[in-house]
Amino acid sequence: MKRTRMHLLAMPPVAIGLALALSAWPTQSRALGVEGMGGKLGYSNPENLDGTAMMGVHAELEQRGSRVHVLPNVMYWNVDRVRDVNPNVDAYYHFEREGKVTPYVGAGVGLNIIHNDRVDQTNTDMGMNVMGGVRFPGSAHHVFVEGRYTASDVNQASILTGVTFISR
Repeated sequence: MKRTRMHLLAMPPVAIGLALALSAWPTQSRALGVEGMGGKLGYSNPENLDGTAMMGVHAELEQRGSRVHVLPNVMYWNVDRVRDVNPNVDAYYHFEREGKVTPYVGAGVGLNIIHNDRVDQTNTDMGMNVMGGVRFPGSAHHVFVEGRYTASDVNQASILTGVTFISR
């Protein structure tokens, strides 16, 4: 028998803070366009489980000339008969302008939909993501290396590399 558990009450301060920050953002800054789309691949170490491969896909949204990028994404891993599908919305701040090698930091929120085949149970809870990395620009794509930590029922530390194909 499947049981689903929701942990949504733990995150209202984050959701309220995000709503307030977005409402205070100048109107011109809200015009985000699609910069590109891509994927990530790396290693994740979910809490109390063996390390495993992690993969994901993302879109990169930005206002032209801004150092803030919004990345809706979906991550996935599967190890020891436990798997996680993790849709997220992350925001990144790049320290250098577009076209230069730049370090970045970011944070975001997501859902962790973790299914444990050993006990046939699915848990869904909100998670908080923090990340940092370096982006290497190219003429048709950006390549990046990223460290990522997700705080949720199953905390996860990951190291990823990926590419974003520019849609200009």
